[in-house]
Amino acid sequence: MPGLDLKFLERPRRTFYCTLCEKPMRDPVQVSTCGHRFCDTCLQEYLSEGVFKCPEDQLPLDYAKIFPDVELEKQILSLPIRCIHSEEGCRWIAPNKLLQAHLSVCEFNVVSCPNRCSVKLLRRELPEHLQHDCTKRKLHCDHCGDKFTGEAYENHQDVCPEESVYCENKCGARMVRRLLDQHSVSECPKRKLPCRYCKKEFLYDTIQNHQQQCPCFPMQCSNRCGTPGITRETLMAHVKEGCSTAMMLCPFKEAGCKHRCPKTAVEQHLEEDTNTHLSLLGGLVNRQRLELRELRRAVEELSGSRDGTLLWKFKDFNQRLQQAKSRTSRNLELFSPAFYSHNYGYRLQVSAFPNGNGSGEGSYLSIYIRVLPGEYDGLLEWPFPYRVSFSLLDQSDPAITEPQHITETFNPDPTWKNFQRPRPGALGNVRAGCLDENMLGFGYPKFLSHEEMRKRNYIRDNAIFIKASIDVVQKILNS
Repeated sequence: MPGLDLKFLERPRRTFYCTLCEKPMRDPVQVSTCGHRFCDTCLQEYLSEGVFKCPEDQLPLDYAKIFPDVELEKQILSLPIRCIHSEEGCRWIAPNKLLQAHLSVCEFNVVSCPNRCSVKLLRRELPEHLQHDCTKRKLHCDHCGDKFTGEAYENHQDVCPEESVYCENKCGARMVRRLLDQHSVSECPKRKLPCRYCKKEFLYDTIQNHQQQCPCFPMQCSNRCGTPGITRETLMAHVKEGCSTAMMLCPFKEAGCKHRCPKTAVEQHLEEDTNTHLSLLGGLVNRQRLELRELRRAVEELSGSRDGTLLWKFKDFNQRLQQAKSRTSRNLELFSPAFYSHNYGYRLQVSAFPNGNGSGEGSYLSIYIRVLPGEYDGLLEWPFPYRVSFSLLDQSDPAITEPQHITETFNPDPTWKNFQRPRPGALGNVRAGCLDENMLGFGYPKFLSHEEMRKRNYIRDNAIFIKASIDVVQKILNS
């Protein structure tokens, strides 16, 4: 080993240092021919390289001229030092020669467990280790009395057959571990058992309640038809649909037939009462037609505008125009959704003839407005008094050119029949395309010619936009 690496209280004299390892000498030896001193190990390593010269003056060396320097070794061993574990907390200070004796009792020195468990630790930690942590310590079980090493004892603690434990099902029972399996299988009220009908698992103390509700529990038909294999979950369907003795209503019950008979007699009833059923179905169809009409009217009411403005997108304009010109369709007049002049106001509708009507037929777009029967007609002023404006909207891009909408406005004449209060149901067959002038609204047969419509983007993407507005505010201001 090289020189001493100890914590001296005072730095040793320079003569105590080995010039090879530059540390205070360990087992110093002296070369008698020149008097130089070195650590015995350091000098042996130096000479092992085949150089037999003194490291200090390079004079030839002879092994016979090298001897231990006992006096120098005594001086070095008498120097006071601190324990090598002083940084860990040891406060020992004494001459160097007492270090090994101190380390044999130093609490901060690392030692091996005497039980040969392969653990190394500080001497001060050894008692705790031997008592609680050493896997080779000797222990005896308080329950069965057997002796074990520490590691075996830890494994035994969870399996000792004589240890008193609680039931794992948390039923509250406590017993020695060797009786636990028998308790869990045959005695514990919290043990799980499969239902014999649905095979699902339940606690022993709840399985009886489950069987009172189990959907797979076998049941007997309430009509005592004797059908086997009926379960609680299929009983209702069996009684309603599968039981041959069950009473049931006629399949035409929704149409009004009140006949009730066993399921086996239904077919005979249907054969005998065919005419009655046809009559009932006819009445049902008529009622449903009326309901649909009311629903359609209600939907139109809810979807229509109530601010006096209608913006109507007239789709497939070119096809409609061609159909009107060739008269391949009876619907020459097309109708907008209904709208209101204002909340609780007049109910109105716009219609258009793509190929014109009257004096505009063949070359113009004709636009009319019609007053429809409304919910609030009994509360309104008659005849209809508000100014009406029609607009055909220019769909040109505003970023490229300013749109030029076509607008026509009129004030209703109170003497015109078109704006008198309509009678409920007075529309008759207007939507069938009838051209009777008495059934037309009021408007413009020559609103805009087909030629003018194509000069700008009034028709775009095969659609036109017609706007109708009712000037309710203007009427109020003038009143």
